[in-house]
Amino acid sequence: MRTEAQVVIIGGGVAGCSIAYHLARLGWTDVLLVEQHDLTEGTTWHSAGFVGQLRSTISQTRMIMYSSGLYAELADQTGLDPGWRGVGGVRLATTPEREEELLRQASSATTYGLEMELLSPAALASRMPMLDVSDVRLAGWLPGDGYLRPDALAGALAAGARSLGVTFATSTTVTGIEVVDGRVRAVETSAGRVATEIVVNAAGAAAGHIGALAGVPVPVVPIKHQYVVSSPLPFDSVPTLPTVRDPDHIVYFRGSDDPESPNGLLIGGYIRTPSVCWPAAGPPLAAPRALFPPELDLFAESWAAGQHRVPALRSASIARVVNGAEAFTPDGEFLLGETATRGFWVAAGFCVHGLAAAGGVGKVIAEWIVDGQPEYDVSHMDIRRFGRHAASRSWATEKALDAYSRYYDVVYPHTEWTAGRPLRRSAIWPRTGDAALGEKAGWERVNWFPARPDDPTAARPGGWAGRTWSPAIAAECQATASAAGLFDQSSFAKLDVRGAGALPFLQWMCANDVDRPPGGVVYTQLLNTRAGIEADLTVTRLADNHFRVVTSTASGVRDAAWLRRHAPADVVIDDVTGAYGCLCLWGPASADIVAPLVGGDLDARFMRASQVTLGPVPVLAQRVTFVGEFGWEFYASTEYLLTLWDLLVAAGEEHGLRPAGYRAIESMRLEKGYRVWGSDITPETTPDEAGLSFAVRAGKSFLGSAALLAARADGPPSRRLRCLVLADPTAVCLGTEPVRVDGRPVGRVTSGGYGYRVEASIAYAYLPDAVPDGTRVEVGMFGQWQAATVMPEPLYDPSNSRVRSPAAPAKDRGQPGR
Repeated sequence: MRTEAQVVIIGGGVAGCSIAYHLARLGWTDVLLVEQHDLTEGTTWHSAGFVGQLRSTISQTRMIMYSSGLYAELADQTGLDPGWRGVGGVRLATTPEREEELLRQASSATTYGLEMELLSPAALASRMPMLDVSDVRLAGWLPGDGYLRPDALAGALAAGARSLGVTFATSTTVTGIEVVDGRVRAVETSAGRVATEIVVNAAGAAAGHIGALAGVPVPVVPIKHQYVVSSPLPFDSVPTLPTVRDPDHIVYFRGSDDPESPNGLLIGGYIRTPSVCWPAAGPPLAAPRALFPPELDLFAESWAAGQHRVPALRSASIARVVNGAEAFTPDGEFLLGETATRGFWVAAGFCVHGLAAAGGVGKVIAEWIVDGQPEYDVSHMDIRRFGRHAASRSWATEKALDAYSRYYDVVYPHTEWTAGRPLRRSAIWPRTGDAALGEKAGWERVNWFPARPDDPTAARPGGWAGRTWSPAIAAECQATASAAGLFDQSSFAKLDVRGAGALPFLQWMCANDVDRPPGGVVYTQLLNTRAGIEADLTVTRLADNHFRVVTSTASGVRDAAWLRRHAPADVVIDDVTGAYGCLCLWGPASADIVAPLVGGDLDARFMRASQVTLGPVPVLAQRVTFVGEFGWEFYASTEYLLTLWDLLVAAGEEHGLRPAGYRAIESMRLEKGYRVWGSDITPETTPDEAGLSFAVRAGKSFLGSAALLAARADGPPSRRLRCLVLADPTAVCLGTEPVRVDGRPVGRVTSGGYGYRVEASIAYAYLPDAVPDGTRVEVGMFGQWQAATVMPEPLYDPSNSRVRSPAAPAKDRGQPGR
């Protein structure tokens, strides 16, 4: 056994082998992979092997597109056949709702550059005559899909890694992980200690156990997943049939290349009542190639669905049953990235898609370790997206079971799930009453308060955008513009940065200049070494060596980790999110509402903060807005927040104040062109591309400035985030829709919605820089191309006069800003 290695990978499944292979290809060959059994004998060996490229996010789609390309080339690269069968794939729609979903997926495929063809039932029957298509409304054909033999794929990746110098230690159990001062130092194994500073936990369903050895919570839940192989069918070359997914009937199938059951079909499905399979004692996957007894009563629905779709199955029998543990996560997304323990990485929780994504996972993790960031934006897969509650097995289990049970459901935008709720609640919870609540990062948040009988009539958006909607959203926007809206943003993450080195540290981390006098508020981004946007936030200077960083609800853990990763020893970063609530009072009546409550002068200068009292409540009042109206963010200790809410509601009653929710915020921020991190801006976009150059201080040195200056030296960015207004106000974009100019796809929508103050359907999309304002474009929506126009931004109050003065007219014009 080696006594040291640059990287130790724990887990000899397809993910671990892929990471080893990709690290070696990047020149890191001092790598040791440790596996307690033989390779693939955890969960990989019993995988059904499907490779379906089209996913709900562009990054996961790109990862699997990369994987399928790699698998097709792996034999030439390693000399071993990975078992890749590029037979193509079919997705079926048998209900109007599923047909809409398939049309939307076809638009997304255009956005992603993925080849996809829509087939009529007759065309599908011609291509696959063994199918019963009597109830099929539409089918999608993806020629790049296929399937794999799991053992062959892992073997080819391992052979490639070995040929480049990677060492494999099988039949070796990890017994401990040594962590000193928050950093990995060694891995203890049954064969001895291995000194290392980088550990990758790729242990599949046992990833939670390995994480616990390092004191790191990894919310992986082992859930039983079952498929069967039928007896031989009377067709030629069944193994070359395309893969088929029939989500309306909760079934998927492909031809089987199982030598024990040649010419049969492999048939699987997602049951509505899944069960976890935590071992009674010891870690998961302790025995090699373990399976559970068949549970065919639970599989009856999927078997019947297979017989319905393939009539020949009605005279076939079940020749083989595979019922094994698969690793699922609370939200159905992968767990990737470095944890709070420095040097301890995770690549797990693949939710039955381990083989499909293994190539992309290996690429992403290897690039992340070697270069500091991967090519793709994987923030939605980053393990740091979860808060401390992810350490709870009960919470993770409830969420994972729920995600599994609705895996094949049509997922509409703004749909709210109830599992694991409520968890984190603002102090104003008793006042939410009958409000429509949403959840983000475990926080309960108001989407909208109940509509009122005297609210003006508002038209419901068309299509999917109108499925989860209320006229109260329009009324809350209009009240904020004409009087005032009161919003609870307590869920926003708050980080205190203190210490003698706080100022120089934040000056290096932030693209803007944060060296302002105490009370100064700065809008800025944190960039990576490629000038991509890692975070979008505000920084308030509370004292010479004390700053408050406020970022989005879902980004708090990740942004804190990014800052701590770069912080010097004389800087302390504390997450104080739960200690302070935040109420936002925005609208032209805001000053009149707070005037009787203020115990002293309330600084009304834009981007300034001051400590005041509102009635008996001490608050930090910040003149910042995310809706484009005059007003403040009021930060108060949690124990005061409910009192502050009641004071503001009572004081605002005569002025027309209305409590409002996040759906109104989303509408108004689109009208103002305020960006949202994770959709409009990501680690793959630069400030110049995103229209945020105003938030970059010229001449200042900061993390990412070299890359940004180098890009500027090459001229204007090739693409920019642009504002679109759709010709049909009832057609509302949801994100990922393709945009074309003169019949040619040139970009994709990042976010969209209806603006109630400007009475228009708005979308934002990255388009070539050469496309001028006024250009007519088309947006692909559910199989149709909708006309739209590129508009100067922002659409609402571009001079910012309403932000700066409560007396400004409703539709003043000028220049954008925040």
